[in-house]
Amino acid sequence: MTEGARRGDEKPPVKWLTAAEVDSWLSVVRLMTWLPWSIDQQLQRDSNLGMVEYQVLAMLSNRPEWTMRMSALAEVTNASLSRLSHLVKRLEARGLMRREPDPSDGRFTNAILTDEGFRTLADAAPGHVAHVRSLVIDVLSPEQLRRLGLAAGRIMSRIDTSGIN
Repeated sequence: MTEGARRGDEKPPVKWLTAAEVDSWLSVVRLMTWLPWSIDQQLQRDSNLGMVEYQVLAMLSNRPEWTMRMSALAEVTNASLSRLSHLVKRLEARGLMRREPDPSDGRFTNAILTDEGFRTLADAAPGHVAHVRSLVIDVLSPEQLRRLGLAAGRIMSRIDTSGIN
């Protein structure tokens, strides 16, 4: 093997994290782990809803006629179609949603929020918002919150465009 061929096969050197970067990264990891857990616990305790169930109901409540294609709902909730189908089946059993063929294209299935589902969401929303406010919104200044939103947006743009995903 030639020297040039060997150099072409080499991986670029790793740019290791500094101590300060490790500390910041570990804080982010803890946040990613504990924040969803805390929100899920509050929703389960107060409303008998999981965080993803709440998110699905909330997404539907903001759509015309409380209706959305299952494939689009899976995309915005970052759930596989299979996982979402299981979740919707549980919500259907509770009378919070229903599924119907899309009248404009029968190859698709629509998820539809029921009146009971909307009432459940409306009852859950005040406690959920208060918990989110106490964990995130109220502990940051308006400028810190704005910067957090910008940083989250920048990170999401990398995730959305990365070759791995």
